[in-house]
Amino acid sequence: MLVYFDVGKTTLRLGPLTQRLLLPIFEAMTAAKATSRAGGVILACVTAIALPAAVCAQDVPDVVGPRGLTLPERGPPVITGPVPKSSEAPETSPQTPKSAEKQPQAGKNAPEADGKPAPDKPAEKGATAGSAPEQRDKLLTELYARLATAPDEVTAAQIAATVEQLWQHSGSATADLLMARAAAATEAQRTDLAMRLLNAAIELQPDYAEAWNRRAYLFYLGDDYKRALGDIRRVLALEPHHFKALEGLANILQHLGEKKAALEAYESLLKVHPNAPGAKKARDDLKAEVEGQGI
Repeated sequence: MLVYFDVGKTTLRLGPLTQRLLLPIFEAMTAAKATSRAGGVILACVTAIALPAAVCAQDVPDVVGPRGLTLPERGPPVITGPVPKSSEAPETSPQTPKSAEKQPQAGKNAPEADGKPAPDKPAEKGATAGSAPEQRDKLLTELYARLATAPDEVTAAQIAATVEQLWQHSGSATADLLMARAAAATEAQRTDLAMRLLNAAIELQPDYAEAWNRRAYLFYLGDDYKRALGDIRRVLALEPHHFKALEGLANILQHLGEKKAALEAYESLLKVHPNAPGAKKARDDLKAEVEGQGI
């Protein structure tokens, strides 16, 4: 409960604690009608203590002042003491403070502590539809399935050509450029230059199957079958459906006289590419030789 008390021309609003401390003094001063200079000083000191204590009162509904008059509404109370919790925080004005108008929004190159703009954060995984290598792999998987069930050689050739075009894309512009220059050097019979370019592409993109396949071909042209087989096995470890590598493997093994292993390579080739040109005849001829040796 609050009490409003008149002292001269001053109206004081007293809280419970202030009432107990100061109300007896006010009553005594009023009764004695203290008008001396000392009394004025005492009144000023008491008023300086009472007013801040009274202002700290909050949420007092329907307060009636002296003489039965309803006091006019006052401004929002001044909050002192500890900051209230977020759940108890008073509502603030909807107006945006000027200091906040120029603050950058989150995620839009907010400046760092030194005033320099912060770099854009990379997108989280899964935020996009998928990277180019993922799309390429998905498309290759679909094309391999169609190649294995192609109804005729013409359709199979078209699918195979599309697959070979996809093999040319490594996901690295630099590696693709090295591969293009290596192909031009090979066509111009500049084998040494082509080998250096392919070595650079493999060092840059060690998981790029086509770079290993092209280098295996160069080794094959140079009659270096051991290294050619090593690179082909690397190709098939990275891309088991690489029908060109399977065809090269079968040819090299047959040339080395490893007919049984060559037959297995042809069988693997025909599973991936049943309409591979000349593969069925080569398989059947080699199969006859292997079975004849067994008899």
